[in-house]
Amino acid sequence: MVFDDIHPVAPVHFLIVPKLHIASLAECDTSHGSLLADMLLLAPRLARQKGLDNGFRTMINTGPGGGQEIFHLHVHVFGGGPLKHL
Repeated sequence: MVFDDIHPVAPVHFLIVPKLHIASLAECDTSHGSLLADMLLLAPRLARQKGLDNGFRTMINTGPGGGQEIFHLHVHVFGGGPLKHL
C-alpha cells in the first residue's frame, strides 16, 4: 500500500507499506528478501510519478531507538524541498 504521510516533513512525503505484518526491519530475514526488494524498487518509480526527478530520500526507522513510532514495517520516501525535521 502507498499513501501520503499524515505529518509530512517535505513537500512530497509518502509511505510504502507491505500488507504482510512485520513489526520492523529488525524482524526481517532472507524469506523477506523479495518483499523488501519490491518495496525499494517501487520507491523510485513512485517518486518520479510525484515529480521528484531531481532525487529523493528513503528512510526506514527501526525500533524505538531508531525513531520508529508505528510498529509495522514501512519505507518513507520524501523530497521536493527542504526537510522540516527528522
